[in-house]
Amino acid sequence: MPKRLIKRWMPDPQTLKEHKHLRLFGRLLLDANLWHLNRRSAAGAFAVGLFMAWVPLPCQMLLAAGLAIACRVNLPLAVALVWLSNPLTIPPMLYGAYLVGCQLLGQTSQHVDIQFTWAWLASVFETVAPPLLLGSLVLALLSSLTGYAVIRTFWRISTVRQWQKRKVARPC
Repeated sequence: MPKRLIKRWMPDPQTLKEHKHLRLFGRLLLDANLWHLNRRSAAGAFAVGLFMAWVPLPCQMLLAAGLAIACRVNLPLAVALVWLSNPLTIPPMLYGAYLVGCQLLGQTSQHVDIQFTWAWLASVFETVAPPLLLGSLVLALLSSLTGYAVIRTFWRISTVRQWQKRKVARPC
């Protein structure tokens, strides 16, 4: 069940191999473990993808691909999960990370008037960046560990149920 469900949402491996930004990984993309879907690779891909979704950088997909290659987990799934942080979800995610960081650092959250200038960015970076980065790291670790545990557990329960169905269908 989980394998069919996950495969339905996974991008095509050939499309990812030919993607202009992923070509920089070259021969590393030929590793069969990156395209295989099992309990370990799916859970690891969820951990990588959910972690990278919280990284406040524009190159999340490349970072997720690199980490998936390094950890030898399912590449398409890791890259696809990064899109949980998309243009609609990233503002509340970053604001939540900022609030978590403020709580952890014992700071009060500040109201920030957004201006698109370099001077504003430099001034905000000094005050907002530490709680934002700390909150992002904490939420990335929590979501990564939670995603890994949930997928491993869900996959195990599904496997046990399949074995039980086989046992009932084919009595010895």
